[in-house]
Amino acid sequence: MGSTTAENDHGPEGVAATGPEGVGRRDLIKRSAALGLITVPTMSVLSACASGGGDDTSEDSQGKTSASNPFGVKKGSKLDVVIFKGGYGDAYARAWEAAFQKKWGVTSTHTGTQEITGKLQPRFNAGNPPDIVDDSGAQQIPIDVLYKNGQLLDLAEVLDAPSIDDPAKKVRDTLIPGTLDAGMQENKVVALNYIYTVWGLWYSGKLFKENGWEEPKTWADFLAICKEAKAKDIGGLAHQGKYPYYINVAIMDLIAKTGGLDAMKAIDNLDPKAFVGSDAAKAGVEAIYEVVEKGYLMPGTNGLTHTESQARWNQYKAVFITSGSWLENEQLKQTPDDFEMTFMPMPLLPDSVMPFEAIRAGSGEPFIIPSKAKNLPAAKEFMRMMLSKEWSTLFAKEANSLTIVKDGVDTGVSLRPGTQSTVEVSKAAGDNTFRYLYTEWYSEMDTAIQNASNELMAKRIQPAEWLKRAQAAVDKQAKDPDSKKNHRD
Repeated sequence: MGSTTAENDHGPEGVAATGPEGVGRRDLIKRSAALGLITVPTMSVLSACASGGGDDTSEDSQGKTSASNPFGVKKGSKLDVVIFKGGYGDAYARAWEAAFQKKWGVTSTHTGTQEITGKLQPRFNAGNPPDIVDDSGAQQIPIDVLYKNGQLLDLAEVLDAPSIDDPAKKVRDTLIPGTLDAGMQENKVVALNYIYTVWGLWYSGKLFKENGWEEPKTWADFLAICKEAKAKDIGGLAHQGKYPYYINVAIMDLIAKTGGLDAMKAIDNLDPKAFVGSDAAKAGVEAIYEVVEKGYLMPGTNGLTHTESQARWNQYKAVFITSGSWLENEQLKQTPDDFEMTFMPMPLLPDSVMPFEAIRAGSGEPFIIPSKAKNLPAAKEFMRMMLSKEWSTLFAKEANSLTIVKDGVDTGVSLRPGTQSTVEVSKAAGDNTFRYLYTEWYSEMDTAIQNASNELMAKRIQPAEWLKRAQAAVDKQAKDPDSKKNHRD
């Protein structure tokens, strides 16, 4: 989720994300390596990439266009598909590919992997990328870097094409409002964050019932549960220490809920007082540090990967954990049948501008079409079909998650309990949602803030130093002339 996140940034990110996650779904060392691996192509290659890709389509893949075939998909052509195989698996993509072949006679080369950078960076550098990519996970290639290198297709043609479900509407008009924002660079949508994702806290309903706890709506109540848990040799909060993306979910949620949308936008807009000089930022990071100072962290959590930390949480070694809505999928094999995985919004600090029900919500799991894709007609049509109710329902069945298509999942599809709890929280939130964009716009700044959080959670720095480092990352990014091309009103 992904957002973008360690596995789904999705998402975030998230995380993944995309989740991370997207979001998607992020190991700082691997992300730094990804940044280092990405080289600017020679001018001749870069010029070809920057053209938008329309001239690079192989004649062998271009068919005749029509009302029902707006991009000119050619029967008998081939489509190269690469899918991040994380918390959502890749069975949904195989189902899509089978449906695509049945309709268009286009066969797919399918790659499901977590090694996105390792497998794809050499191909991008050689000018031979796949046709469509789910660019997520710990080894996600940062979208902003791909964009600056001229390696991403502007998706406007897909979004302005007729919707499959209602040709009288454009594709973009069938999507949940705001979900395209995470894929924008300089006001162009260059990544389609496909999965509707929420971020926040998770807990075990069973553990809560056994201890007589109620869902904490305030930070004081949250700390009280952590204190009781510690007395019972249970960690209060687990986090995925090797992937500081996750603890930043908590820090950034607290900043947004305390200071409102203005505090969030100050960070995205690289304000000189985004962190140092922001009362909301100070309150948010001090609240998280209080958990560290009072010994409420699950022992060892700072040194664990996302799956290691989440597995211990599933073993009732911690009460809460931060993550996005992909968590239930990611933990299916480790979660006891009676665990009652439940999602909740971040509790409130005093004098918060936003209500308790407010959540970080939006889109994760970025799908991209490389500008030098060999089969652009099929790639565009594949993405258009992704945004149909049929394919959205296929995704929900296979991946236990919602997409950005409005009312896009057939009512007969049953989501698992944990994921259903994210749906209920989303309904309760209504319009009280927010979503940071700096994670997609400025990957280097994101990494610097994650590094600072890593130091904070290990007690190697204090909140005041974290604020200074986060602000320094903002100030450094603000000096980049290209930063002026991104702005939130």
